[in-house]
Amino acid sequence: MPVIIKFYFNKIIGSLRIFLKWSFFSFITGLVVGVFSILFAYCMNFATTFRTEHGEIIYFLPFAGLVIVGLYSLFEYKNDKGTNLVLSTIHAEAELPFKMAPLIFISTVITHFFGGSAGREGAALQLGGSIGNQLGRWFHMDDQDKRVLVMCGMSAAFSALFGTPVAAAIFSMEVVSVGVMYYAALVPCVFSSLIASHFAADMGMHGENFKVLAIPAFSLLPAIKIIILAMLCAGISVIFCILLHGTGDLYRKYLKNPYLRIFVAGCLIVLLTLLLGTKDYNGAGIPVITRAIAGKTVSLAFFFKMLFTVITIEAGFKGGEIVPSFFIGATFGCLFGQIAGISPSLCAAAGMAAVFCGVTNCPISSMLIAFEMFGFKGVPYFLLAVAVSYMLSGYYGLYHDQTIVYSKYKARYVNVKAKD
Repeated sequence: MPVIIKFYFNKIIGSLRIFLKWSFFSFITGLVVGVFSILFAYCMNFATTFRTEHGEIIYFLPFAGLVIVGLYSLFEYKNDKGTNLVLSTIHAEAELPFKMAPLIFISTVITHFFGGSAGREGAALQLGGSIGNQLGRWFHMDDQDKRVLVMCGMSAAFSALFGTPVAAAIFSMEVVSVGVMYYAALVPCVFSSLIASHFAADMGMHGENFKVLAIPAFSLLPAIKIIILAMLCAGISVIFCILLHGTGDLYRKYLKNPYLRIFVAGCLIVLLTLLLGTKDYNGAGIPVITRAIAGKTVSLAFFFKMLFTVITIEAGFKGGEIVPSFFIGATFGCLFGQIAGISPSLCAAAGMAAVFCGVTNCPISSMLIAFEMFGFKGVPYFLLAVAVSYMLSGYYGLYHDQTIVYSKYKARYVNVKAKD
């Protein structure tokens, strides 16, 4: 009996040591990444405010692009795979350099300052991941533990910027391998996400929260309409991914020089902005998302945001694709609601969650983001939208280094990379 007690006592002590170890490292990671994320958020807010008040700054976007390419050339950073490099690091297929952090920080702020169409989460994931990886080096961790710290950093940065700590904790584990999650990273990611979110809130940085209007009681007819919306959003997700990667291929084929490529793209964005007579499609587009959730949108807003984003991101400007996917989903959903005779506000929220799920292949994170941003009143509709979009979006995705481990259609192992 004493031998059995000793055996289980040692097991408990071993688990407790691991728990204390990751409690400490996740606290450090959440705090460090939180500080950098808050600084990044302040810079982004300044860039957005300045651009909004001084619209003529957009004319310098082509030259800002030259600065970005020059920075990456100066630091001799040629393996610019963006968020894909972070995922490759977790898969143990690549090494994440620390110099990615300042480069993506500065380049994303420049992109937004001068009016490129991009999000901020790409920078957040790369910033958090590279800081987490560097902390792992400083603490002399083995490769497996360093990968956990990379996910901690991703969760902390995502949480600090978006104010969605629950979704952020899960997203970094879910996005790497669809169908399998690194549950060993659960406690570290939860701790670092909550710490970064709380720290950001204390510093006056609060996440996006939207009030969804006129949510109908759950019944067959509105449920069918949301399913149709989700089917359409799945198609839009696929189109967005194909356009992104197809535009990148066209750029590399016909504009091989990175300086010429980004300069031409900057000129195209300026020209399109002047032709459309609005700056709604420059930057992240949070005000447009807010209007869509309130039930107001322009008919082709979702299409123009896709166009602006693929031109910007694939040319070499920095940022992310997730906030643009929010924009696309919200504006398309709002338009659908107006046509189909169901709450445009609800459809905007459901469309936002559905497109996000379609491009990231992360249904759990998509549901959690919907709950944190829109509340729980529309839960049945959000669940339908996310589930249908996940199934019908196929194996396409924003990140070609994302692995689809299990089939979306059968209970079988497939282990394929997301299509681009």
